[in-house]
Amino acid sequence: MMRTHNCGELTAAHVGHEVTLTGWVNGRREHGEHLAFVDLRDHNGITQCVVDNDVDVRREYVLKVTGTVVARTPDTVNESLATGEIELKPCTVEVLSIAEPPPFPMDDRADDVDEMLRLKHRYLDLRRDRMQRNLRIRSTVNNAIRNAMTKQDFVEVETPMLMPSTPEGAREFLVPSRQRPGNFYALPQSPQLYKQLLMVGGLDRYFQIARCLRDEDLRADRQYEFMQLDMEMSFVDVDDVLIAAEQGVLDAAEAVTGVRPDPVERMTWHEAMERFGSDKPDLRFGVELIELTDVFGSTDFKAFSSATSIKGINLPDGAADYGRNKLDGLTDDAKKMGAKGLVWMKCVAAEDGAGDGAGITLESPVAKFCSPEEKALLIERMGATEGDLLMIVADEWMTTCEVLGELRNRVARPPVSEGPYKYLWVTDFPLFVGTDKTTGRPKPGHHAFCHPHLEDLDKLESDPMSVRAWAYDLVLNGWELGSGSIRIHDPELQRRVFALLGIDEEEANKRFGFFLEPFKYGAPPHGGFAYGIDRLTAILAGEENIREIIAFPKPQSGIDPMTGAPGEVDDKQLAELGVRVLPPAT
Repeated sequence: MMRTHNCGELTAAHVGHEVTLTGWVNGRREHGEHLAFVDLRDHNGITQCVVDNDVDVRREYVLKVTGTVVARTPDTVNESLATGEIELKPCTVEVLSIAEPPPFPMDDRADDVDEMLRLKHRYLDLRRDRMQRNLRIRSTVNNAIRNAMTKQDFVEVETPMLMPSTPEGAREFLVPSRQRPGNFYALPQSPQLYKQLLMVGGLDRYFQIARCLRDEDLRADRQYEFMQLDMEMSFVDVDDVLIAAEQGVLDAAEAVTGVRPDPVERMTWHEAMERFGSDKPDLRFGVELIELTDVFGSTDFKAFSSATSIKGINLPDGAADYGRNKLDGLTDDAKKMGAKGLVWMKCVAAEDGAGDGAGITLESPVAKFCSPEEKALLIERMGATEGDLLMIVADEWMTTCEVLGELRNRVARPPVSEGPYKYLWVTDFPLFVGTDKTTGRPKPGHHAFCHPHLEDLDKLESDPMSVRAWAYDLVLNGWELGSGSIRIHDPELQRRVFALLGIDEEEANKRFGFFLEPFKYGAPPHGGFAYGIDRLTAILAGEENIREIIAFPKPQSGIDPMTGAPGEVDDKQLAELGVRVLPPAT
């Protein structure tokens, strides 16, 4: 090695040792007429080096510095540096590479720089402490997950990146075939089909840290390319999968934070919607949905009397001070989400000491339409006190839950990386969600191969929308980390589900034949799960956007400012692939 130590590891115990360091110039300061201080930085930290004043080095020059470790005088110790008790002197300097001034600082000031500039020069951005820390946390997470799976006798298998196009729900990236012009591979949305075939092949327990690709719009928790822990198990039930899957998550959290989380709490999908209005509820704060349908069971208020479900949330801590503009904005948001409207009521101190109940008066444009008994029961049910703001939605059950759940997050949710880590298993999802507008047939809530709950099999044809699935999601601080299910392994049950979806045997063989054929030869009961390593790492690193824990991510536009991808290719390449580019639409 060109160095004897890293820049962040020297302490008072090394005083008197001659050492050699390598790294980048973090800064240079004059020290009298003949000497200068050079702060040398590498991934491990910073060391102050005392050099001759005529040594001409500038920020980001790459140096090799040899010197003796000496103790700093008490008045010059730098408590903010791990190496703050020592410095190197005298030093000899070898310039390994000169550097132009970088387009942004190599410290925390770069956090305020335009993100596109950072991504254009990502190779420089990666030198910063923040990015060094994040990528090392990611490596720690990967190692912990891999070790956890190996300890549980899972076998690591790599599945193909070039596969047939399959309707898994998201847009695929397609790859034209040179040898078969007019035909295409797809890049994997997930290894779903292959991992189930591995179970048919008797592998018993499979895992992979898999790269997946989906051509979907980018956002804070989504990239075109993402990494997930993918797993599948044979001869298991839901409990077996959840216990095995959470070991990797908890091991990763412990490896990063030093503290092992408690076992993951469980909650059914129906309870999650009832209490939090979301299938990925954030448990770090209260503001739960409160059932009010019975409170207004005999109301004369038309907006309430025509609804099948009425729920509300109570925003405490002075939310009654919200101005009319903010309240009107929240009402508009509720309508955009599908609600007929939003009723708000401010809880203010009663002037006469009595008011509507509990010493408060409800102030609202609709308060006059509610009877005294309804107001008193509403205050009691919602635990309302002075300064609270009550928000009520009356509609169908699902709309009421979803709208209030979204409003709950918008007005009360802390940043995803703030506060404690609250893991949650959400189980027993609906097998079907809504109906197709064209065919009128139910749409699968997870995918067409998800096993119905055994207790609901007799309702599969008679009442399919009430059937629960053996499906489950893992949630952390309101982010969905991943999902999975027990799979259908019985061909007859698979045909029943296909029939409900309007897929006959001919179409099933055309779309899924290569996948279904092996099941004729004896498929074990099996189930699996996959969770996003990018999302888990981002939360553990305290980041709000997964771009900050990916070495070379894409911005929201999808255009890589560093490489310029995606770009045009020449006509010769297109001709070899049998592809012709259409002119832009006018």
